[in-house]
Amino acid sequence: MSSTLPATTLELRSLVKNTGELELSLQEVPLPQPAATEVVVRVEAAPMNPSDLGLLFGAADLRTAKASGSPSRPVVTAPIPEAMMKAMAGRMDESMPVGNEGAGVVVAAGASPAAQALMGKTVSMIGGAMYTQYRCLDVAGCMLLPEGTTAAEGASAFVNPLTALGMVETMRREGHKALVHTAAASNLGQMLNRICLQDGIGLVNIVRRQEQAEILRALGATHVCDASAPGFMQDLTEALAATGATLAFDAIGGGKLAGQILTCMEAAINRSATTYSRYGSSTHKQVYIYGGLDRGPTEFTRGFGMAWGMGGWLLFPFLQKIGAEGAGKLKARVAAEIKTTFASRYTKQVSLAGALGLAEIAVYSKHATGEKYLLVPNASSS
Repeated sequence: MSSTLPATTLELRSLVKNTGELELSLQEVPLPQPAATEVVVRVEAAPMNPSDLGLLFGAADLRTAKASGSPSRPVVTAPIPEAMMKAMAGRMDESMPVGNEGAGVVVAAGASPAAQALMGKTVSMIGGAMYTQYRCLDVAGCMLLPEGTTAAEGASAFVNPLTALGMVETMRREGHKALVHTAAASNLGQMLNRICLQDGIGLVNIVRRQEQAEILRALGATHVCDASAPGFMQDLTEALAATGATLAFDAIGGGKLAGQILTCMEAAINRSATTYSRYGSSTHKQVYIYGGLDRGPTEFTRGFGMAWGMGGWLLFPFLQKIGAEGAGKLKARVAAEIKTTFASRYTKQVSLAGALGLAEIAVYSKHATGEKYLLVPNASSS
């Protein structure tokens, strides 16, 4: 064990009420003493990832959000459109903790050798409820950070790095040789670009603005296609022909982009076709949707033959699929390259109370590239 722990911890909570309203607040919740294989971590940094924001805001219309409470205990409310309430049924009237991952210093440890070995160490964590001042969790959810690594440097050591590595591992396991990635100038996209450059993997980066394309080119990206450019489809086809990419990971989800990728893959493949087939090429083309930046319907016109697939991809089912040994290898690489390949950059740090400021919510809720926030739960509310 360790020095005396506080009895409670301040935690950010998200509540969808059956009255059709989202309520965000800070609550004091009990802090348990660690069991034998558990540790208590003083949370010093936690990223505000798109997956976290989905849980935080639900289907609320933030354009009409209102603030109340006090500076140290703010409360934010926002209406949820009636048409979206059915989608919120599974979490109705349940106050939910938020935050997939974070990092901090172990301040208490259970009796097991594995827990005691982490006492006083800086670790990254995964397991939910990270938007809190203290987090008690099993050592299996912790990763020891290399000496000299700060909590801020290790806060995003799980979701984005393992997702990027998972994309590459999926490519290898499914027999593809190159990748396509959308929303590619994001923190995750920049990590994937560094991995592919380091490992010699062809990567086609798709962005939505010219300034995002410039970010990636400055980082050494070879193939960058701007979906807003008039010649996008031709540019994408050229990049696919050059790399041979037949696997894509799409963070957008809604709209026409997934179908456009499949169409251009087919066009690139048919450049080398020697015979005509009314069923299209026999090369399998796959798009995995792993995000929902566009929450509209996914639209596509089947002009890409019959050898294709479109489905969902999530990190945690993938890690379960590859097992503890496979996941352990990926985590080891993340730890070894946390300050290089897997470095994350944030535009602003906010406290728990600061994260509930309407002006801040208006910025980080947009999921905009280059506007990623880092939550510092033990910082003062000023």
